[in-house]
Amino acid sequence: MRLIFPFRDINVHASTSHYAFTSPSSPSHQTLVVERPSGDLRLNDGALLGAKRVSSIAGILGFIRLRLDKYIIVITKAQPMGRLKGHMVYKVIATEFLPLRERALHDPDEDTYLKLLKSILKTGPMYFSYSFDITNSFQRQADSDPSLALWQRADDRFFWNKFIQSDLIDLATGGINASGLRHHRVHQTSVDPFILPVMFGMLRITSTRIKSTPLTFALLTRRSRHRAGTRYLTRGMDEHGHVANYNETEQIVVINDTLGGVGGTFAATGMQNGKIGGLDHHDVQTMSYVQTRGSVPVYWAEVSTLHYTPDLQIRGVETAVGAAKQHFDEQIHTYGDNYLVNLVNQRGREDRVKKAYEQMVRILVSSPSEAVQANQVTDEKIRVVEGSEKNQPYSRLHYVYFDFHNETKGLRWHRAQLLLDQLQDGLIEGQYFRGLDMPADEQNRLEVRNRQTAVVRTNCMDCLDRTNVVQTMLARWTLTRQLIDVGILKPGETADDDEAFKVLFRNVWADNADVVSRSYSGTGALKTDFTRTGERTRSGMLQDFNNSVTRYIKNNFADGPRQDAFDLFLGVFVPDSSSIGTSLVFVDRRPILIQSIPYILAASVFMVLVASVARPRPESTSWPLRLFAILWLAIGGWCWYFIYSHGMLYVNWPKLNPPRWANEGYQEAMGSVRKDKFIGPLVARHERGQSNARFSLLEEGKKRIQ
Repeated sequence: MRLIFPFRDINVHASTSHYAFTSPSSPSHQTLVVERPSGDLRLNDGALLGAKRVSSIAGILGFIRLRLDKYIIVITKAQPMGRLKGHMVYKVIATEFLPLRERALHDPDEDTYLKLLKSILKTGPMYFSYSFDITNSFQRQADSDPSLALWQRADDRFFWNKFIQSDLIDLATGGINASGLRHHRVHQTSVDPFILPVMFGMLRITSTRIKSTPLTFALLTRRSRHRAGTRYLTRGMDEHGHVANYNETEQIVVINDTLGGVGGTFAATGMQNGKIGGLDHHDVQTMSYVQTRGSVPVYWAEVSTLHYTPDLQIRGVETAVGAAKQHFDEQIHTYGDNYLVNLVNQRGREDRVKKAYEQMVRILVSSPSEAVQANQVTDEKIRVVEGSEKNQPYSRLHYVYFDFHNETKGLRWHRAQLLLDQLQDGLIEGQYFRGLDMPADEQNRLEVRNRQTAVVRTNCMDCLDRTNVVQTMLARWTLTRQLIDVGILKPGETADDDEAFKVLFRNVWADNADVVSRSYSGTGALKTDFTRTGERTRSGMLQDFNNSVTRYIKNNFADGPRQDAFDLFLGVFVPDSSSIGTSLVFVDRRPILIQSIPYILAASVFMVLVASVARPRPESTSWPLRLFAILWLAIGGWCWYFIYSHGMLYVNWPKLNPPRWANEGYQEAMGSVRKDKFIGPLVARHERGQSNARFSLLEEGKKRIQ
């Protein structure tokens, strides 16, 4: 059976009428032709005449239509990150946009769209492999059909470029082309090698040893393309059951594996597992452990107002039950039993989120039973909610609340062990995945010796800092158990006993925390000094303070464009080319006076500084200079008060798909300004159009749910 993998080498040929893509390593394969400027795709037998070879590329990332033109996004540079079971994994380093129009058209919106896309491609860590499905865990790969093309086996949640690959997928499966015509009704396998699935997340592959046993230690975090976005702009859950900041993290250990091999599980036909890439007389074993994280699955949001603590909004839990069922149906179907570890604070504003989550679990499980543990620190150290009736639809949900904040405050991080003690029975019963290479198997499958039948789904408010600490703790415990089970460690020994491996493990997990955090909050994670060193340090606390301040600035003033970039790349917002000539999307339509106040504040600060350093002449009086400084100080103070009191007007909201609550808050703030006796008449007089244009429903675009 011939396995289908993406082309490793593609040549791009260009002419005024088309682009042509060929693989020099497969000269007999059909040529992919993209007509210009329509964007219609077709396959051609043999090379086309009249086209000039432009460059060689690592792969086709996808196709995207913007306001004025359609573009082919190609990967021009990819960095090898290491081999996993003999398969090289690459990181996307550089991309290029090939316009379909021979003469590029420009307007401010088109340029902004391109800028947003290029920013996410430059900063977003994206990975791919030509011969290995990095969107799926090893356990799911063992159950997949190797006769399918790589893109057909990819996990839909983590196939990050699926939307921009839809043109190629339609060509392969017989969908509708760019001109609105159906391609065909049979699957065209010749298209499959041009479709390259890409994962967004974190990946580290390291060759190491424990007690003289060679192994490959790898960590993969896959970020979901559903409800992707930034920290305060995507919270909670949508109507389809997709939660914000959803990530699957898989810790992989391949024993008796070497990085220098070229074979391995799921390799091309003819490569023997356990022989190529393994060590003689030793079985090549693959063990993996999967965890997930995701926002609390109810309808809730945090609304930025320029205050350090945003406003918290939670809709009625009953309205979110249907979406929560969709979420947990997928979780249970994919992972089995779910241990829902909730780490939010039980005091203050976070307590409302905690209670909403617990109410949701009580609604879902049948005849819920609860158990609460208390101690001298807190009245609710741990709360467990489970269904008392087995074999019910949601009896596989096990809610575990842990008062992380109170139990670990004062740098008592070792007390997180209390949560591990509570989960230990579930971890033992839920197991982990273990597979053995089968050299004689023609399809290069693993002989499955053990399956993971449960997952720990961890959350805090952001699903970042506290979640990172707990996930690292669970991964370390599971790794020790795995190594004891295969005989590398003896009972009573731990993976941390090997000092070199302990440093490696901690740094890889700290790197994972930073990558997940940057993708969501814009900064590295907090508390990573504990993850890296096992203790809290003063330098770590100083870094946490710096990250917290940076998060505040980015979340209020930079996350709007970042959210727009996610929405554009993932197809949540689709530009409408029929709106050419209408009002531009990214124009700031706030009243000019509202826009000018931050500049007046900056000018007042400058004037006060000038007055403070200026020295009057000896023969002149100083009161005019003092009056000048007081005047500008008063103006600056009023500007600061106005901005802080009407923060919704100065948050950099997304322009393409603004949240409903942002629109409501903006209208409320503008209503307050118009009622102001001093500035209200001036705003009404100088207002350019309707202020709500900034947050209109934007007929220029539409939502698309894949």
